[in-house]
Amino acid sequence: MNILLGILMAITAVLLGYALADGGSEASIGLNLMWGYFLFVFAIAAAIFCAVFGMIQNPAGIKGTILSLALILIVVGVSYFIAAGHTVNIVDLQHNSFFGHGQTVITETSILVTYVAFVAAFVTAIVTEIWGAFK
Repeated sequence: MNILLGILMAITAVLLGYALADGGSEASIGLNLMWGYFLFVFAIAAAIFCAVFGMIQNPAGIKGTILSLALILIVVGVSYFIAAGHTVNIVDLQHNSFFGHGQTVITETSILVTYVAFVAAFVTAIVTEIWGAFK
C-alpha cells in the first residue's frame, strides 16, 4: 500500500511541476483536473471497498456503519434544505450574469457539508487527545 501511495504522490508531484513549468496553460490545468477527478473516484472506491471488507470481517460493525451512513445523509439533507431556503448570487464572469438557483444550491450545500466535516474532524481530534490524556 505504501508503494501505491508513493506512486500516486510522485505522479501528483510531476503533474504539479508540469503545471507550474508550463505557466498554468489550459492543457496542464486540464490534465491536473482529470488527475484530481481520478484520485477522488479512487478514494471513494477505496473507502467503499474498505467499509464492505470491514463489514464482512466484522459483522457486528454493521450497526455502526449504518449509523454513520444515516448521519452523513442527515448532514447532506439538512445542508441542502438550508441552502435551498435562500438565494445566493454568485457572479458568472464568463456570461456577465449570475449562476442559477440550482447551481448555487449545490455549491452552498457542498460548502456547508465541508464546514460540518471540518468541525467534526477538529472536535474528534480534540476529544480523542483529551480522552487519551485521562487514560
